[in-house]
Amino acid sequence: MQKCGAVEVLQAMDAGEKVTLILVKRDHNSSKITNLVSRAESLGIRVIEGSQNDLWRMSRDNSQGTPEVLALVGRDPLANFEQVLKSGGLIWLLDGAKYPVNIGFCIRTAEVSGADAVIVNGELNNEERSAAKRASMKAHRFLPVLWQDAASSIELAKSSGFRIIALEDVGESNPWDVDLTGNVILIVGGEREGISSEVLQMTDEIIRIPMTGFVPSFNLQAPLSAVAIEAQRQRSGN
Repeated sequence: MQKCGAVEVLQAMDAGEKVTLILVKRDHNSSKITNLVSRAESLGIRVIEGSQNDLWRMSRDNSQGTPEVLALVGRDPLANFEQVLKSGGLIWLLDGAKYPVNIGFCIRTAEVSGADAVIVNGELNNEERSAAKRASMKAHRFLPVLWQDAASSIELAKSSGFRIIALEDVGESNPWDVDLTGNVILIVGGEREGISSEVLQMTDEIIRIPMTGFVPSFNLQAPLSAVAIEAQRQRSGN
């Protein structure tokens, strides 16, 4: 998903890989990076700038120092829902989430774990959406984050062959007993009311996250993180 450093990025472009975004260090003084950026722009690849701290934090390998360029391969952050469905993969749906910080943490976890998109079905104004993006540590720039209705999204996904799996207390399956490969939408519910009954009725399977403490629920991003890691394990073939 990530190409790190000028050599890897150039090799990816030479090989015709689907490079969808390049993150380059702001105010760099490298002619090699300038030429790389010019080539990327000629190929229609979007280029954005970041600080050295941005590249240090996002780089998968800092053993040779902070790279001046990173590239995203295979996932288009600007894709609309129809394009996401056509490409296939794993989509997270946050049904009724209300707190921007929680939503931001979920977006970041989804991106880090290799999800292909996040859908947020919640009544958030522009200021709250901006707060969620800030809380994602800019992860929203690297995968599609779609603010849209849950039920209609599920209907379209089903017609495209996606399986619909919810994470809810009424489930009977453990995460590691459910097939999380292929084209799938994984749903977590909002902080107050959980997944709506309408959405639950549209699911193919319901996962229950094991809980053994006194308090009978995790915070929103905890079950998402647990299942995201299990999905990543299954989808990587481990």
